[in-house]
Amino acid sequence: MSNRRRTISAILVAIGAIVYGVSPIDVIPELLVGPLGFGDDIAVVLGAAFGVWKLLSGRGPRNGGVAPPPAG
Repeated sequence: MSNRRRTISAILVAIGAIVYGVSPIDVIPELLVGPLGFGDDIAVVLGAAFGVWKLLSGRGPRNGGVAPPPAG
């Protein structure tokens, strides 16, 4: 995957996590279960952060976690 495509993917993942976090539609609504309802929001944000880190670090499951050699 090219650097430009990785960057765009990372931005879209981050935007998706932010939209889910501020959305009134949740898997576990805060209005019904109080503070426990933030658990799914936290899980989504942490998962997205990990995904963004994996995308931007260049490490992924396809190359065995090893960064690709520099081009050129």
